[in-house]
Amino acid sequence: MRRLPFTILKQSCSRRTHHQFINAAAQLPIQKPFSAAPSSFPRPELVEPFCDISDVVVSSPHNLQPSPWLTQILSLLDGSPSMESNLTSFCRQFLITLSPSFVSHTLLSIHNNPHTASRFFHWARDQHNYSHTLDCYVSLIHVVLSSPEPDLTTFRDVFAELKRRRFAMTVTAVNSLIRSFGSVGLVEELLWVWREMKENGIEPSLYSYNFLLNGLVNSAMVESAERVFEVMKDGKVKPDVVSYNTMIKGYCKVGKTRKALEEVRGMETLGLEPDKISYLTVMQACYSEGDVDFCLSLYHEMGEKGLEVPSHGYSLVIGGLCKQGKVVEAFTVFEDMIRSGCRANKVVYTALIDSYAKSGNVDGAMRLFERMKVDGIEPDEVTYGAIVNGLCKSGRVEEAMGYLEFCRVNCVTINAVLYSSLIDGLGKAGRVDEAERLFDEMAEKGCPQDSYCYNVLIDGLAKRGRINEAMMLFKRMERDGCEQTVYTYTILISELFKEHRNEEALKLWDMMIDKGITPNVASFRALSIGLCLSGKVARACKILDELAPMGILMETAYEDMINVLCKAGRVKEACKLADGIVDRGREIPGKIRTLMINALRKAGKADLAVKLMHSKIGIGYDRYRSVKKRVKFQTLVDT
Repeated sequence: MRRLPFTILKQSCSRRTHHQFINAAAQLPIQKPFSAAPSSFPRPELVEPFCDISDVVVSSPHNLQPSPWLTQILSLLDGSPSMESNLTSFCRQFLITLSPSFVSHTLLSIHNNPHTASRFFHWARDQHNYSHTLDCYVSLIHVVLSSPEPDLTTFRDVFAELKRRRFAMTVTAVNSLIRSFGSVGLVEELLWVWREMKENGIEPSLYSYNFLLNGLVNSAMVESAERVFEVMKDGKVKPDVVSYNTMIKGYCKVGKTRKALEEVRGMETLGLEPDKISYLTVMQACYSEGDVDFCLSLYHEMGEKGLEVPSHGYSLVIGGLCKQGKVVEAFTVFEDMIRSGCRANKVVYTALIDSYAKSGNVDGAMRLFERMKVDGIEPDEVTYGAIVNGLCKSGRVEEAMGYLEFCRVNCVTINAVLYSSLIDGLGKAGRVDEAERLFDEMAEKGCPQDSYCYNVLIDGLAKRGRINEAMMLFKRMERDGCEQTVYTYTILISELFKEHRNEEALKLWDMMIDKGITPNVASFRALSIGLCLSGKVARACKILDELAPMGILMETAYEDMINVLCKAGRVKEACKLADGIVDRGREIPGKIRTLMINALRKAGKADLAVKLMHSKIGIGYDRYRSVKKRVKFQTLVDT
């Protein structure tokens, strides 16, 4: 038996309950299409997205209920190759035509599938006696642009068609378009809507202004947003907290954190109170700039004003304090977080564990690690990396190796930090062969071997007297394209001098300079100590003089050389170096005296230290006729 068309079914609605009517329509089967509609059939019925059932269900608070056809049409929007033909067959079978309102509402109902929405939009345009309205275009634009990865090609085609149709804009359409364009920063399109508003006599609302501000900010056009903001301040539509927060976000985005803070303070002039978003945005900017102290002061200000601090706010403060090594202060904020009812996440726990471990308090790190697991938070590879690093730094290598085995058994990713920490720990414990095996395992597992990993193994090999293997690894490092750092050269230069391979050490120094790697205090100390102990003090001073024009100043270089010479019993050379420093006028003689006295005392030359302290060496003068000369340090060993 053939089912009645929807028109006849609707006429019988007064004799049925509303639910019976909906169920009956929804259960209509999808039959094979008619090969041809007989001329005696009525014209297709235009269906709307909602049914007016005010004469049927009086008790309902809303007179409009979803059309039973909506579910049927949505079930056909499956994205299959035959989707369009299935829609056409269905509409012919039941003699219906979808209205523009129905199409617009359906598009919004499939907002999570922009490709299918676009196909449905184009299919609907081909219906008999049908023409898209403004709402259809607006709905499709909203669906396409709200996608995580908007299809801008489809959008531009639809938008170009919308502009050609020259629709009279409505307030609803304008607000929707501004929101859609603003969310992805389409400034040209935003300005087009703004012009259309003026041509259609639509006054901007607060909603319109806020989305315009958001669009300009998302496009990093903060100066333009600033002008719009000033218009709002001077006009009828005053900015609200959302407006201010948008500008605060914009200023923070372009690095004008202080300007953002001024807006937070300026909200009070309009009788507005900054909310947690206002503070959190500025806190995030301060954290990114490394201004942890100001981030902390904003956190305290939120507490004084009684504002709820969200979990992310606590994370910023705790993370910033941990980076500064202020683990006690960080833990205090952590306890405040727990007391406020916020649950600490994995990032917060890991930051605290890492900070405790780096401060040498491995037991405190382990207590937090156990508390983390009790709270039901599963540690990840970063957490295990922090634990292993702390254990290795404290010499507890066996415990650290136990966590490596745990990660292997429980399929926890073993990252470069964990491997590097173990290689460093094993190397310092003299277990270099095990360190090498772990280094090779990294390559087998596809874990990137970074500069730090190479450096700790090179350091372990060099300090165990295996300098040739360390040099081979150094060359492999270059061959594999891994960046050689100043620390790499410092390790090798120091150990080559200890092996009396002075020329090789000097060649490495020259190579480092030629590669544009800037020496630091540690690298020059390794070079100067090596040269001084090999009797080449003048060479060390010459290299130090060559660094000055490069803008590299080693403030403690002479102190290091004097100390090492005195410690090695080469007081005469130390005195000669001190006189050279005074002659160059680089240091105050009094400071040189202090350096020499301390160096002699530490080297066990207390008699010379006392003699220097009670003499005029370095600060007094001797007269030779009319010539006034400073008493040289050399007299300390000549007399």
